[in-house]
Amino acid sequence: MRRIRLDRIDRRILQNLQADGRMTNVELARRVGITAPPCLRRVRALEEAGLIRGYHAEVAPEALGYPLTVFAQVGLASQAEADLQAFEALVGGWPEVREAHMLAGETDFLLKIVAADWDSYQRFLSAKLTSAPNVAHVKSAMTLRVSKAEPGVPVGEPAAIEDSAA
Repeated sequence: MRRIRLDRIDRRILQNLQADGRMTNVELARRVGITAPPCLRRVRALEEAGLIRGYHAEVAPEALGYPLTVFAQVGLASQAEADLQAFEALVGGWPEVREAHMLAGETDFLLKIVAADWDSYQRFLSAKLTSAPNVAHVKSAMTLRVSKAEPGVPVGEPAAIEDSAA
């Protein structure tokens, strides 16, 4: 990935798309103060550079029968790279797991899991998670309410953004 230096217009594009990825290119161009053709070129360049990974709809989980969100802290018996990858592949196939983060420290993975109710989560926990190979322990924390759920990242001052492998 090439190094990208973001200017004020690029940052405005990112801020606006992060807030509303469905807006038209014409509307985006109007909001950032440029015409549509250069705006589209900038968006494509941001996509190609990997700064924009995709566009998604925010779906209401409770409307689809998933009002319960649980965060599960998972400890594995082995942290060998092959075992970590095997666990990641396994949870990647479970639709209930919406996010999986490998952590440094006492907990190996933090999983965000949705369920219809506590009993459904308990069934998932027993049938899939705790019975999975290499899982040593699981601590569950049920979400009572969400105080903040801001998508994306802060888009602030101009900064060079580089690929971590560069």
